[in-house]
Amino acid sequence: MKFLFVGTNPENTGAASHFVALAQALVEAGHPVSAVVYPDGLIAQGLTDSGVRLYPAKFRNVLDLRGYAAVFKAARDLRPDWLVGNFGKEYWPLILASRLLRVPVALFRHRTPAMGALSGYLIPRLAQRFFAVSRYARQAYLDRGVPPALVRVLYNPVNTRLCRPDAQRRSAIRRELGIAEDAIVLGYFGRIHGGKGCFTLLDAANQAMLREPRLHCLWLGDGPGAAQLREQIASGPAAARHHLPGWIHDVHPYYSAISMLAFPSIAPETFGRVSIEAQASGVPVLGSAVGGVPETLAAGVSGLLLPPGEVAPWRDAILALCDPVRREPMGAAAREFVQQHFSTGVIADEFVRILSDG
Repeated sequence: MKFLFVGTNPENTGAASHFVALAQALVEAGHPVSAVVYPDGLIAQGLTDSGVRLYPAKFRNVLDLRGYAAVFKAARDLRPDWLVGNFGKEYWPLILASRLLRVPVALFRHRTPAMGALSGYLIPRLAQRFFAVSRYARQAYLDRGVPPALVRVLYNPVNTRLCRPDAQRRSAIRRELGIAEDAIVLGYFGRIHGGKGCFTLLDAANQAMLREPRLHCLWLGDGPGAAQLREQIASGPAAARHHLPGWIHDVHPYYSAISMLAFPSIAPETFGRVSIEAQASGVPVLGSAVGGVPETLAAGVSGLLLPPGEVAPWRDAILALCDPVRREPMGAAAREFVQQHFSTGVIADEFVRILSDG
């Protein structure tokens, strides 16, 4: 099956990571893939040397003829069986291109419905396949009256070669950060603001640190709450055991440096790629029981689900996973869980199966 992906969003988002990972997964499975991408953007960089043929273009809006020209050139070269789109601004251009090229289009939605009423009604009905990235996100469309048969679920794929346990990387990153080899490291990777539960996590971690002297926290990310987080850490009881490198573009090596990952969101998440990347690296996850997060882990096996915004349960869960007898079997189960449900081969096969299902 031949695919033409269209994604001219220049930003580094979860949808962009999905775009790259799914295209790579299909190439690995033996499918020819081309992609229309923002020139020199993060998607283009991610697909360099991946076997995907790239066509530079920008879609400013539905009337941008240069975007259509790039799509038509790529379609002429590849003669695809499917067009694939990931970004809202390209839904209508891709539906129009699908009609003109007589090629079916598959569209992914990475948020719960934020489209206008008309687009929210028409797009799932006009695309030959419309995908949500979690059951939670799918339900949001069903609640708006979209027929269940029109909204399929396909999870984000994770490249388990990039996300894997690596003892050498673990030691190197810990040395770089000034963290002892025998430390227990709680990681938070993502945007820093209140809705992500960062401040609940900080309170829980500080309380846990009073009882576990080997516990450290690694905060990777930035955002509108970063300054406040740094201030609260500096005035807290264990400031020296919090490590804040800031925004890291490629976080994959850092999963090896942590003992557990916290995903403490208070606001509902559509899915949560960071959770499955951590588990692929053999790291158990503490996740909020909200939105699509529960779908990213096997509760009690590869991680723990916790009430969002409540400090005491998070403190107790952190302390529970400080015990290697509890933590290490979860880490081993976590990688196996991801390989079975989210690996690139599994998701590529499921995608092709859904597209082939008339």
